[in-house]
Amino acid sequence: MTEYRAVFDAEVTFLNGGGLQTQGFRLDLPAADIAEDEIANLLIGHLGLLMVDQVRISRLRVVHEPHKGSRGVPTTAVPAAAGRRLVELNHVIEAGMTTYPGLPGPEIAPHLTREASRAHYAPGVEFAIDRISMVGNTGTYLDSPYHRYSDGADLAALPLEAVADLPAVVVRLVGSDQRGIGPQALAAFDLAGAAVLLHTGWDRHWGSGAYGGPAPYLTEPAAKLLADAGARLVGIDSVNIDDTDSGGQRPAHSILLDAGVPVLEHLTGLADLPVTGARLHAAPPRVRGFGTFPVRAYAIVPR
Repeated sequence: MTEYRAVFDAEVTFLNGGGLQTQGFRLDLPAADIAEDEIANLLIGHLGLLMVDQVRISRLRVVHEPHKGSRGVPTTAVPAAAGRRLVELNHVIEAGMTTYPGLPGPEIAPHLTREASRAHYAPGVEFAIDRISMVGNTGTYLDSPYHRYSDGADLAALPLEAVADLPAVVVRLVGSDQRGIGPQALAAFDLAGAAVLLHTGWDRHWGSGAYGGPAPYLTEPAAKLLADAGARLVGIDSVNIDDTDSGGQRPAHSILLDAGVPVLEHLTGLADLPVTGARLHAAPPRVRGFGTFPVRAYAIVPR
């Protein structure tokens, strides 16, 4: 999926006086080859400006970069016959792997080997029955309210509507120089009923010591905004949705899970999703009395 953005300076004047200036402004583009006057109109629509007199564009360059969801930017129509594609958003689970520093990795071993199984079946027939021992917080996993609250819904009580076939909103945060994701980073999006996926790019550190280091996280005010806005699920491609350097405070988990919003952590592959238009699936097994479990999170995206 090839997407483009414009980077430019702009000077806007208004019919009733006054003006504004931008430096290094970035704006989603529907195509790479687009005239300056069209970019000016896209800027007006994105910012919702009224009574505009003139827009002067300078220092314009077009870069190959994923869209971040600029308002009013048209997208190329997808023919019905074009079908769809599936995007993996999960990490592979392997024996001994580290997901969260300090938690044990999974142990994978045979319960019944293929060789031993031959004594139980007809000649030429064999099976492998394997065993896995792991904590729920392994790989890409989903937290239910029971993870945080003893009276919250466990994995068995989560409705499918909370974890499957959800419209995804991808919030692009790659390149930010701030670890904390605040409410203003979310203010431009329609969050109601959506799986809000925070694309920080931290999954590039997966499998290294840097992954457990100071990582991007969701701030308390942003978590409250998501809960109040009616987000259905919130996910992140980082080691934790909370700041693990906060001395044990977990406001994002507390606020979201108290509101019945599942939390999906350790995502990957979010760069392969559009800002909107994908459908997320991240359903865990229905385990009674259990709060967290790995999921094969994936998205369905129109081609």
